[in-house]
Amino acid sequence: MSNGASTRFELQHDAAGQLVLIDEHGVRHTGVGPVRSFPISEPDHWISICDSNGRELVVVQDLNTLSPAVRKILEQDLAKREFVPLIRRIVSVPADSEPTEWEVETDRGATRFELASADDVRRLGAERALVIDARGIRYLIEDIRSLDALSRRVLERYL
Repeated sequence: MSNGASTRFELQHDAAGQLVLIDEHGVRHTGVGPVRSFPISEPDHWISICDSNGRELVVVQDLNTLSPAVRKILEQDLAKREFVPLIRRIVSVPADSEPTEWEVETDRGATRFELASADDVRRLGAERALVIDARGIRYLIEDIRSLDALSRRVLERYL
């Protein structure tokens, strides 16, 4: 199958709660999973729906092309699979040592994590940043300008 704009499909959950894709030919694919190709830079575009073996069944080029019902199911399943806390404030980071332990406040509460290297802090465009901790968990800063002065100063050491 090609893209969501030209391929018609439906999504639903079965009795066990698994996501089911019903393709344009009426074939049911149970246990499918959605994956964003570009979760940070293009979250509403290029979403693959893959079967349980990882084979791509459908590519959704743009979520806005889907019916509201299908889009809602897809967005709910994506939210279950993705975990990207938003950093609201950097409470403390020891200066000039690697690895460093960061203490931050996120949209999901306060947490601490280890940052292996300064290379694990990346600018995403002019005002966004991504922090990847030593375990591979991604933290997003949506707008650097919205951080308090101390948080901005700490972050600028890494950008």
